[in-house]
Amino acid sequence: MHVLLTGANGFIGRYIMGALLAAGHHVVPAVRRPAEIDGLLPAPAAIRVDMNRDVVPEDWLGRLVGIDAVINCAGVLQGRPGQSIGAIHEAAPKALFEACRRAGVRRVIQISAVSAEPAADTAYAATKHAADSFLATLDLDWVILRPSLVYAAGAFGGTALFRALASLPGIVPLIGQGNQLFQPIHIDDLTATILLLLRDGLSNRVVIDPVGPERVSLRDVLVDLRAWLGLSPGRLVAIPRALIAPVARLGDLFGGPISTTALKQLDFGNVGSPEAFTAATGIQPRHWRDALLAHPAQWQDRWHARLYFVRPMLRASLILTWLGSGIVGLWQPPAKLIPLLQQLGLAGPVGQSLALGFSIVDLAIALALLLRWRPGVAMMVQLCTVLGYTLGLGLLAPGLWTDPFGPLLKNLPILAAILALGALESDR
Repeated sequence: MHVLLTGANGFIGRYIMGALLAAGHHVVPAVRRPAEIDGLLPAPAAIRVDMNRDVVPEDWLGRLVGIDAVINCAGVLQGRPGQSIGAIHEAAPKALFEACRRAGVRRVIQISAVSAEPAADTAYAATKHAADSFLATLDLDWVILRPSLVYAAGAFGGTALFRALASLPGIVPLIGQGNQLFQPIHIDDLTATILLLLRDGLSNRVVIDPVGPERVSLRDVLVDLRAWLGLSPGRLVAIPRALIAPVARLGDLFGGPISTTALKQLDFGNVGSPEAFTAATGIQPRHWRDALLAHPAQWQDRWHARLYFVRPMLRASLILTWLGSGIVGLWQPPAKLIPLLQQLGLAGPVGQSLALGFSIVDLAIALALLLRWRPGVAMMVQLCTVLGYTLGLGLLAPGLWTDPFGPLLKNLPILAAILALGALESDR
């Protein structure tokens, strides 16, 4: 089959794409940044779509030529600048589904969520539910899959956060009492469901909730993940919701898995009927702990879990370093600045202009890090700037290398911090 897959560069989408390719299907990844797909092995030819803007059927009709089935796996937990949750979850999928109807692409699989119910009282649930409801009105061979928490060998978003919380030194923090419920479904069981639906074509116009066979609390998830990572048991610490709410609001502003939407969806629950899932597909989903035992944690899993909270700390420390350097440079009294420039052989207007320019560059770098603007480019700019400062000052004033306060030697760990953040900053 020729399958158009939206969201192919996401956590779940990449596993679905891999399963489709392994089964012999021809996949057309429809993504916002095709370069992220073009570098994969294998690398199916991706097409560029923007679900923030492609909100009318005409945007999709040309992309459906030669397509036999469509799988919509695009999604975001919460809207932010440049990402409209209403467009990504509702307007664009509706346009895609209507285009399928017009183009005669009958098989449509919508990846939703078991918690996509209006009662959850979030934009995430409301927009997902709206797209699900619209698809259910169309004369197509549609299937709506609403999985619970999807876990795999890799981790992203909520699953990455859970691993990080489970790996903290000595403690395991809980959101409230940690009694929020999931029915974790392994990604292999979800992809097996999708392959079955494409292969037999018998299940039409149904809503299926792929869920695991048991209900697992957040407390149990974290305890099990800590043991899976090979760490000694930690003390369970209940964090009151009143303390978590401010952190969630910061997540609303700056992004991240801890947000008001995540908390509301967590409280609403992520459970369904495993009997109904098996009856609809014939698949016996694996148990949560059985899947963990079958895929033991490796060193990279521990590194990822332990570095999860280190990354924002690195970013914050570099932001403060560049911000402080820029502000101090701009506010430096001329009486103090001129002797320093004279010592470096940069007296006069040229030296003062350079000092002003370097301060502005420092502030610009701080802003780029704050906005997470092109992490790769930001890393190279920082490296070049710090190396330039170090080599330039080292040549102009060699005595700085032996200064007891180590103003140049301190640049060495800063360079290492820049390289570390550059390695960690890309989520995909």
